[in-house]
Amino acid sequence: MDSLTLQAPAKINLTLDILGTRPDGYHEMDMVMQSVSLCDEITLDLGSPGGIRAESGLRFLPNDKGNLAVAAAVAFRKATGQTWEDLHIGIRKHIPVCAGTAGGSSDAAAVLRGLNDLTGAGLDREALAKIGQEVGSDVPYCVLGGTALARGRGEILTPLPSLPPCHIVLCKPAFSISTPALFRAWDKKKRRLRPDTNGMLEALAQGDLVGVGRRMFNVFEGVLNPQQRREIESIKNALIQAGALGAAMSGSGPTVLGLFDREDLAGEAVRQLRETYDEVFLTQPV
Repeated sequence: MDSLTLQAPAKINLTLDILGTRPDGYHEMDMVMQSVSLCDEITLDLGSPGGIRAESGLRFLPNDKGNLAVAAAVAFRKATGQTWEDLHIGIRKHIPVCAGTAGGSSDAAAVLRGLNDLTGAGLDREALAKIGQEVGSDVPYCVLGGTALARGRGEILTPLPSLPPCHIVLCKPAFSISTPALFRAWDKKKRRLRPDTNGMLEALAQGDLVGVGRRMFNVFEGVLNPQQRREIESIKNALIQAGALGAAMSGSGPTVLGLFDREDLAGEAVRQLRETYDEVFLTQPV
């Protein structure tokens, strides 16, 4: 078998907290993450002439090592000591780009999983996640997926009880947010609100979806510029008014997620938000 097609699920943050700045200059993170059914589709064709390259049909996405999927393939080949030179990575995008939902990291994780199968390397998920650390902070989580507590730079992962069955609405407004700028703004902020991470863990342990919704929180929301904050709050309020149990920005944004226990309410929220926004999705935890 020289080709393989697999799914790359998006990631959302139920909580996101920053504990401080590390000696290496990175930030110490404390996050509850969840993979969802909104997926990119990745096709690997090992041996297709042309070197290691990606193709997505989106002109603004790089095709070389600037694409995390290509960087993951290069890291995998180096870590396993393999000598193949040609790999075509086809990426069919469904996850919003630059949205705080780890689309690029999930693509990279899918490449690691797929190459492990195609080449018969026989690495377990923990070994693949370790390779993923070299590619990006969210890649180790995306290798493992599910519900997890992520600490360190995001690479220290603890599996958690699964998020109870629910419906998740994602809405991405039409602006981008600079992740480095958010970290700089957080570093300067003196008074900070924080998520109740322990309460979130307890709610998950009890299968308490209402408790999960009440504890969704992202510290980055507190350092958005005023215009961004107004729009994020407007989307959150629309989701809550539509019946969401909780709403928060995912990752470094700008995608906002709303957690619903009823599919009809979630579907109506999608319909309403699509009157204003182009990128609105109804998805579920996986």
